[in-house]
Amino acid sequence: MSTLARLARAEWGPLYAAVRAGLVERGWRAIPMTVAAVCLTALTQYVQNQPWGYQFVQNIGAVRAEDPLWLALLRTPLSLFVPALDLPVWGALAQILLVFGIAEICLGRWRTLVIAYVATLAGTLYARVGIALGPHGFLGLPASDSLVVDTGPSAAVVGLAVFLSWRYRAYVTAGVVVAAMVVEVLLKENLAGREHLAAIAAVLVLCGISELRHRPPGRDRTGSGSGLPPIQS
Repeated sequence: MSTLARLARAEWGPLYAAVRAGLVERGWRAIPMTVAAVCLTALTQYVQNQPWGYQFVQNIGAVRAEDPLWLALLRTPLSLFVPALDLPVWGALAQILLVFGIAEICLGRWRTLVIAYVATLAGTLYARVGIALGPHGFLGLPASDSLVVDTGPSAAVVGLAVFLSWRYRAYVTAGVVVAAMVVEVLLKENLAGREHLAAIAAVLVLCGISELRHRPPGRDRTGSGSGLPPIQS
């Protein structure tokens, strides 16, 4: 086995084994939520590109920092499935199918939805805090960003990718995802990039909580013991 193959197996072997086992056992029945999410995203993309449907989708699924908080929270669940108008929808659909699908198989339907929602909500709330801090404050944003629509499914995809990478010890992959989001902010300096970093921060908190929950009770203060949570398929 070549060095590259050994590295790939060490990085993705456990995750690949979990996904393969789930698909072999249940096939497409392993990812009903993911299939529904892809269909819903495609439907919202179609509707919002119609003259009669754009405002409807905005009213039920577009989140901006200028919106009242209660309205933003009401729209946030559906905002996960409203792709950006200025980006090709096939990219969003492919991301959802791949990342949501892997997460649904490895983490389960409800845990996947919770992590996706937490990541998206973190970006939404960060935008409000950043605008309140102002463009010259630490982590601040210009007031004009209050008119920008939140990231849609991308924050959820990034958050799930980081959580899966941590869960299955694919640390290089997690580092690459985080580094890519940092580079996005440095090059574009846009709201979406900063919301992605907020989503990553929130998911890392979830990773820490999960680590504490699965820590063996006999682990001493010096850190003996593996402390690794069991991998669930």
